[in-house]
Amino acid sequence: MNQHTNLLRAAVLTVSDRSFHGTREDKAGPQLSDFLRERGIQVTQSAVCPDEITEIARTLRQWADEGGVDLILTTGGTGVAPRDVTPEATLSVLDRVIPGMAEAMRAASAAKTPHAMLSRAVAGIRGRVLIINLPGQSPGRGGKRRRDHRRCAPCRGENTGGSLGLRGVTPSRPNLARTQRGARGADWLRVPTGLKAPEAVEL
Repeated sequence: MNQHTNLLRAAVLTVSDRSFHGTREDKAGPQLSDFLRERGIQVTQSAVCPDEITEIARTLRQWADEGGVDLILTTGGTGVAPRDVTPEATLSVLDRVIPGMAEAMRAASAAKTPHAMLSRAVAGIRGRVLIINLPGQSPGRGGKRRRDHRRCAPCRGENTGGSLGLRGVTPSRPNLARTQRGARGADWLRVPTGLKAPEAVEL
């Protein structure tokens, strides 16, 4: 039997005009992919697309409908700038929205920075695939990029029961598993939460 048969499969989509056009290195996507691999999730697809609703939606539909992934994470385009349209694109392809996941991630981030309230990230299901928006790279002091998806609050979770962030967002695991019978996209929520969480960086 292939040792990868039972691995959860994920895709990572970076949404950024500048990264798409090559004027800024995409660091958020690779960091997010590393974060997933460190937790036993196989990253089978990754791409960079511009901040365009049609392009984002087309990629999400393609990945979800091809059946090659269980989880899709997007990074970038979740704020309030005119070109931040990732939530709108995501909502246009979702069959069902799961508000609690995005709310839990905002709550985790809000403990570190008030800017979390500006996030418009959404999460939900298309077919049997779970799709979650995450923030992208953000400028630090002196214009340096400082978000690291291996350490940021929405990703890192807490190493306690009912943890928040990507390692948690699990207040109703059993219910989600029952309502999504056979949906591997929900299974990633069973990733063990016992790993010690690193300190979060400011978003």
